[in-house]
Amino acid sequence: MAKKPVQFHLNGEEKAAFVDDGQNLLELLRRGVGDLTPKYGCGQGTCGACTVMIDGKPHLSCITLAETVGGRKVETVGGLGHAGGLHPLQEAFMRNFAAQCGYCTPGMLMAAKALLDRNPRPTREEVVEAISGNICRCTGYEAIINSVLEAAGGQGAMAGRG
Repeated sequence: MAKKPVQFHLNGEEKAAFVDDGQNLLELLRRGVGDLTPKYGCGQGTCGACTVMIDGKPHLSCITLAETVGGRKVETVGGLGHAGGLHPLQEAFMRNFAAQCGYCTPGMLMAAKALLDRNPRPTREEVVEAISGNICRCTGYEAIINSVLEAAGGQGAMAGRG
C-alpha cells in the first residue's frame, strides 16, 4: 500500500501526515494527528457522530477519504472554543442538558455550527433539518434543538468567535 502525504489545516493549525490509500479522515484525525473529538459511531456514514467541517461544510469523516483534505480547512469540536472559554453552542448544550451520554455531541455541535455559520437565525424546522443526519439515543432531540435555537439568539454577541 502506497502512503500519500497530506497537508491540511486542523482547527487553524497546519498538519501533515502520510495516509494509506483508502484511509478515511476519521482515522487520520484520531490516530494520525491525535484529535479524538470526532467519534467513531457506525463507520458507514449513517449516525453523524464523526461529523466535522471541511471548508465550512459538514462532512462525515468516516466516509471521507483522508487524501481529499489536502490544502483544506478541517474543523472539529476541538477547535470550537476560544481562548476565553466555550463556543455559545457548547454553553447552550451544557445549560440545556443536551449532552447526556455525550457520544453524539461532537457531531451534533459541528452540524449545528455549520447551520449557524450559514444561517445565524434558523427556524426550528431548519435546526431539525440540519441535525437530521445525526442520531442521538439519549436526549429525544428537544434539548439539542432548543440549545441550537438558544445559541442562535446569542450569535450577535459572539460574532467572529469560534
